[in-house]
Formats: sequence, C-alpha cells, structure tokens
Amino acid sequence: MSLAIIVTSIATFLSRFLGALTSEKVSVKSKVFQWFNCVAYSTLAALLGRMIIFPAGVLSESSLIIRIFVLFICISIFIYTKKNLVLPTLISAILLSVLTSV
Repeated sequence: MSLAIIVTSIATFLSRFLGALTSEKVSVKSKVFQWFNCVAYSTLAALLGRMIIFPAGVLSESSLIIRIFVLFICISIFIYTKKNLVLPTLISAILLSVLTSV
C-alpha cells in the first residue's frame, strides 16, 4: 500500500515539476496551450457528466431528475453571480439534501 502511494506521488509531482519547467516556453495564445485547455475542460465535463448520470455512493440515492434540476439551478446561480463558485456549491449541497429527503 505504501509503495503505491509513493509511486503515485512521484508520478504526480514529476508531471507537475516538468509542467512548471516548460510553462515559460508555452505562450497562452498558442495552439498547444489551447489544445491542453480544451482537453482539461472536456475531461472535467466528462467526469461531471458521469457523476450526474451514473452517480456512486450517497449521490446515487437521489433521482436523476433531482440531480439535473439541481445542476440547472446551480449553473444559473453561477452565471447570475458572475462566476462565483462558493454560492452554487453551497446551494447544491442544500438543495440535494432537501430534495432527496422529501
């Protein structure tokens, strides 16, 4: 178990270290940077989609319609509050717990 933690820690820190070394040479407006940005956002979208459609753990106790409803409410709050992340996160936890317990 500790060997797995050590190996994954080395892999994580090595990739971050190499990213920090090469970040000065990559322009923010370059095609490479835009590609990495798109890959990062698409990975995040896929993970969030999987969490909503195929949830695991406590989230699976709520119905799909409740999860989608909370998603749309929180996206609306996010846009309305000019990209504030704290408020939609708190509202989503409260809404999910209230709607699931009803």
